[in-house]
Amino acid sequence: MSMYKGKIVVVDDEKIVTSAFKTLLKVEGFSDAAFFNNPLDAVEYLKTNAPDLVVSDFLMPEMNGLEFLTEVKKLYPEVSMILLTGYADKENAIRAINEVGLYKYIEKPWDNDDLLMNIKNGIERSHLLSDLRKTIAELEDAKLKLQAYSENLESLVAERTAELSEANAKLSGIVNYCADGIIIIDKNGSIIQVNPACENLIGLSQKALQKMKFQEIAYSHKPEMNSSTSNPEGGIFGLNADKTEVFLRDYFIVNKLSKEHIPVEISFAAISAENEMPERYVGVIRDVSVQKETERLRDDFIATLTHDLRTPLLAAIQTLKFFLEGALGELSEQQKVLLTTMLGSNEDLLGLVNALLEVYRFDSGKLELCKTSFSFRNLVEQCYDEIKPLAQKKNIEFVLDTDISPETEIFADKAELKRVIINLCGNAVNYTNKDGRIEIVAKIQSGDLIFSVTDNGNGIPKEDLPLLFKRFSQGTSRKRSTGTGLGLYLSRQIIEAHGGKIWAESKLDKGSEFTFLLTNVEELKKGIKEGQKIDG
Repeated sequence: MSMYKGKIVVVDDEKIVTSAFKTLLKVEGFSDAAFFNNPLDAVEYLKTNAPDLVVSDFLMPEMNGLEFLTEVKKLYPEVSMILLTGYADKENAIRAINEVGLYKYIEKPWDNDDLLMNIKNGIERSHLLSDLRKTIAELEDAKLKLQAYSENLESLVAERTAELSEANAKLSGIVNYCADGIIIIDKNGSIIQVNPACENLIGLSQKALQKMKFQEIAYSHKPEMNSSTSNPEGGIFGLNADKTEVFLRDYFIVNKLSKEHIPVEISFAAISAENEMPERYVGVIRDVSVQKETERLRDDFIATLTHDLRTPLLAAIQTLKFFLEGALGELSEQQKVLLTTMLGSNEDLLGLVNALLEVYRFDSGKLELCKTSFSFRNLVEQCYDEIKPLAQKKNIEFVLDTDISPETEIFADKAELKRVIINLCGNAVNYTNKDGRIEIVAKIQSGDLIFSVTDNGNGIPKEDLPLLFKRFSQGTSRKRSTGTGLGLYLSRQIIEAHGGKIWAESKLDKGSEFTFLLTNVEELKKGIKEGQKIDG
């Protein structure tokens, strides 16, 4: 078994993960590795031990991956760093790329071959950067010697020129043999230079591409991305002296030979002297076709699985209801309790399956909003009446305050908005203590519809607020409660599909406020009338 040089530091708060890494690295011949379950301990270790590669989890209790890698960056600016993320944390991984200079992010669960390849490449990258730093230091030293020995100017220039030519040859080799496409453009998007991998990706030679602009070979399905491609006040994509890097997702390259539309991720960085307006930008284009296909197959599998679960669940629920209704004879109290418990469990499971199907519909873009004109006030009052009995069971003061006229209609998907309102109100009841207070406010302000639910419950810790609207999140990292963790995620998807925004504000032990806003609401009837307050 071959041994690989390079010190590796692995940080994850789950011991099973660090144990798996330890076994994997040992089997693959990595003999110099340190493992930590606490990022603070890892920081102390790194103060006296220089690593070649750092692998970190993102969600950790005392210090998250982004904060930890920021500390590592301060200690070792050139070390390669890999962030382990969940499927729902891509946005955090992208933040790490932009803010920390992350080398890679890998989704859990990872593929061992892909992980090992990235570990080896990351160590090699650290060594290359270290060698590059040494080369730069040597060049600086050569500059000083050149000044000190001006009498040997010609010979020294010739010697240094040879060294620079060799370095340039090495750099050209790296660019030419890089598997990812590399492209250099000016601030208007005109293509200046590409490497062979980029030529193969686009299906055109460098000479042909030099007559084109980047906008002619790449596009995004998101209109706002295409409209922001050029910026008259700065460079392409808004790059300028202040913003010198950008990461583009959901882009496609059109291969001119095969006419294939290839999904790609592109990292652009400005090429400019210090304090000067960038004139050129270098981009690295990565083909993510395999990754996208893998994601599609996984999502299709999940959708098929959850869909096929509904039929036996519905059959089981109907059978239990027949028993409880006495269709097959009188039941004892003990039998009724047992069957009622089974019925509730099956209904909860069916709810989870339905929620997963809804998540798939939104994520895959298969959901089409069914918009109609309806009275928003009537919808809110209907939801209020459905939730009110649950509030009364806990003796909660349940208040609806709205100045929207019943005749005022909006154009939206009524069923989906009802899902959001029921979810927000239901959560407020669940997390408000007995004898508490919940206030629902609905109003139209400056043409925008604003709906909010405020409670005086336990509140949500500040550090947990960013997690609220993510998949399978229940608003806290401390204690898992009942529920799927999909309600707020679906609510965000529904509101954003309507072009609106949803957010939460909370103070620990004082309560929470959840609000959504729909902009440019079309008022079809009489507008706002004198409001009234309903108390329960």
